[in-house]
Amino acid sequence: MRVSSVSAVAYDLATKDLDPPLAIVDLDAFDANADDLLRRAAGRPLRLVSKSVRCRYLLERALARPGFTGLMCYSLAEAVWLAKLGTADDIVVAYPTADHGALRALAADERARGAVTIMIDSPEHLDLVDAALGDGHPEIRVCLELDASWRPVPGVHVGTRRSPVFTPRESAEMAKKVLARKGFRLVGMMAYEGQIAGLQDVAGSSPRNAVVRWMQRRSAAELVQRRSAAVAAVRALTELEFVNGGGTGSVESTGADPSVTEIAAGSGLIGPTVFDGYSRFRPRPAVLFALPVVRRPSRGIATLFSGGYIASGPAGASRLPSPYLPEGLTLLGMEGAGEVQTPVTGKAARALRLGDRVWLRHAKAGELAERFTDYHVLAGDRVDRTVPTYRGEGKSFG
Repeated sequence: MRVSSVSAVAYDLATKDLDPPLAIVDLDAFDANADDLLRRAAGRPLRLVSKSVRCRYLLERALARPGFTGLMCYSLAEAVWLAKLGTADDIVVAYPTADHGALRALAADERARGAVTIMIDSPEHLDLVDAALGDGHPEIRVCLELDASWRPVPGVHVGTRRSPVFTPRESAEMAKKVLARKGFRLVGMMAYEGQIAGLQDVAGSSPRNAVVRWMQRRSAAELVQRRSAAVAAVRALTELEFVNGGGTGSVESTGADPSVTEIAAGSGLIGPTVFDGYSRFRPRPAVLFALPVVRRPSRGIATLFSGGYIASGPAGASRLPSPYLPEGLTLLGMEGAGEVQTPVTGKAARALRLGDRVWLRHAKAGELAERFTDYHVLAGDRVDRTVPTYRGEGKSFG
């Protein structure tokens, strides 16, 4: 468990007039994390990943900092909503869409059409847009995704399963198909190296860690060559506004690729537990949630209300929320974090009384916002404001 530099008492006092369950943003930590991301990017623009935040106030606060340029959204409906609100005028949707209603909303809104770029990796994506909008539809901005996984030998795939476009030749062929279609404008390329950005290497010397770091070095070196060649092949056919790569976990290695013009990042602002296993950087926990003690089944166990906020990804302990403050608490292996109750144990559990708060961290950055309608924003030792999450604004994009 990560050692905290903040006491539970400070958070308890700041929120003493609020009833848990509640979620907070430690603004000092959030701003420090933003500074650290910019430092790691070393002057390369950062595109802010909205799925890792899911709160307009925090998105706008980060975007106000020089160095953060534009948004990367996870849903076209989300992107159109944010464009209409003026949150950003440069938005890339990181995943292809099959949402006909959102495509029609995009086509019908001139401001959104100028701001939003959708993701494609096959002619079928273009066909889907044509089917949704009909012949003669307004020009739609598109970005071509290159698969960034590592394939050291035939049949071995290390990384996320994303685009079928893998080689420079396939990139150029797909670009030609886009350029030949009316109603589309190819403006960018993207490649997400999940095997580097999204994989813990856990500082240390265990054999597993050594293998992960070896793989990441080899994969990064291969990707620089292949991505550079793919970008060059597409740039020979048309101008590109941007080439996006990476994530919070790979800012340094992605920034070393000269073909990349911007780096995607977002989770590093929040500091979820998934980053506790990275050796290269360590963001401060900036978003926490508090649960009240409602039972004392034994001297060494305190039971919290609710808490089953399980993160997405491969099922396992790494997706459970983690007790953070007071220090010295752990979940029970037989119960974990439950739908209506979450028992915790450890030395600190003996001092907990009914009504006391336990502060926990979520495993992934933005998904906690799906559980809470509001974030209470702490500036120093007080609640500066309360802001809605996407859910609090009545929005849920899947």
